[in-house]
Amino acid sequence: MKIGIIREGKVPPDFRVPLTPKQCKAIEILYPGVEILIQKSNIRVFKDEAYAEMGLKLVDDLQACDLIFGVKEIPVDMLIPNKTYIFFSHTIKKQVHNQQLLHSILEKKIRLIDYENIRDKSNKRLIGFGRYAGIVGCYNTFYTWGLKTGAFQLKPAHLCKDRQEVEEELKKVILRENFKVVLTGFGRVGNGAREIMSLLPIKEISPEEYLTETYNEPVFTHLDTEDYYKRKDGKEFVKQEFYTQPELYISNFEPYAFNSDMYMPCHFWSSKSPIILGRETLISPHNRIQVIGDISCDVNGPIASTLRASKIGDPIYGFDPFQNSETDFSQEGSIAVMAIDNLPCELPKDASEDFGNDLIKNFIPRLLGEDPDGIVEKATQTSFAGELMPNYKYLEDYARGLLT
Repeated sequence: MKIGIIREGKVPPDFRVPLTPKQCKAIEILYPGVEILIQKSNIRVFKDEAYAEMGLKLVDDLQACDLIFGVKEIPVDMLIPNKTYIFFSHTIKKQVHNQQLLHSILEKKIRLIDYENIRDKSNKRLIGFGRYAGIVGCYNTFYTWGLKTGAFQLKPAHLCKDRQEVEEELKKVILRENFKVVLTGFGRVGNGAREIMSLLPIKEISPEEYLTETYNEPVFTHLDTEDYYKRKDGKEFVKQEFYTQPELYISNFEPYAFNSDMYMPCHFWSSKSPIILGRETLISPHNRIQVIGDISCDVNGPIASTLRASKIGDPIYGFDPFQNSETDFSQEGSIAVMAIDNLPCELPKDASEDFGNDLIKNFIPRLLGEDPDGIVEKATQTSFAGELMPNYKYLEDYARGLLT
């Protein structure tokens, strides 16, 4: 079997890779019948020479490959018919900008396995860049606080060589004694953010303590769903019910907004769920939040200040809650917003290594060996017959170009 690592073709370019040179070599050693071919690229964080030094073959195209791994969406003109592709297609939510991509995949009779669909029998995702979204997003939020307040100045994450340099930069962070931070959401993203929080001079306290106690040191609290949503009728919060009937619930976040200097959303949010932080809270004279690092980055979603995604080279904009518009983040009364939607790209080397480790641990053995839980089949979105698989038939009209 020949496996190909594609040259990323999306614009703007993405420097990440699905597998590092060492990881590719490790797979060849673990599976003697497998050969990994590397399509030449001048943009990867791991250069062609690094793959060649591991004895991997560099090629101009991947016609000879059976399986082709990438990271981001693959341009339609790069797709080779009758191959298996594994990448983030961003089509399962009927994203309009990728409608043509899925249509072309079916036309070319390509078998698509989407990383987002790779889940265990409990439906928990096994592959993703969420951890590094949390790590970089948390760092960037403190970077934003330093610029907003003038208390300190950090090097932008994308100018740091690697995570080690990021951690060195964190030593510059100075926080006042009554500084308070709230995070929402756990999972890969939230736990990634916690890795950065653990390196800072800040103490974790419970949600109850956060709202009722006074501290003479910096503190933070980390909220789970039941802490920032409540039932409309005042009855007990039931998590499973919230996921299936979110219309029965409303936000309970306002007390945290009135007690926080900084807010980091790390949650998963569905468009069917209630908003979390509305504009009416942000215009209240009791609102205390000055910086929002929206790591989840749902534009026009649960956080009123997230008007748009920001870019790595220009990561911060200001939000004027009274005008409901963008402004200079340094302006008095504005809220500084960091809402980058491709955070792991700022540390492409570390993020790629982490992602590849997940692939080797959680997916490659099932792809190349036994798969008793049918994880590969459940993650397969399209077939060689040019058809959507049963779990994805709901995409039929979208894939055929009938939706706009």
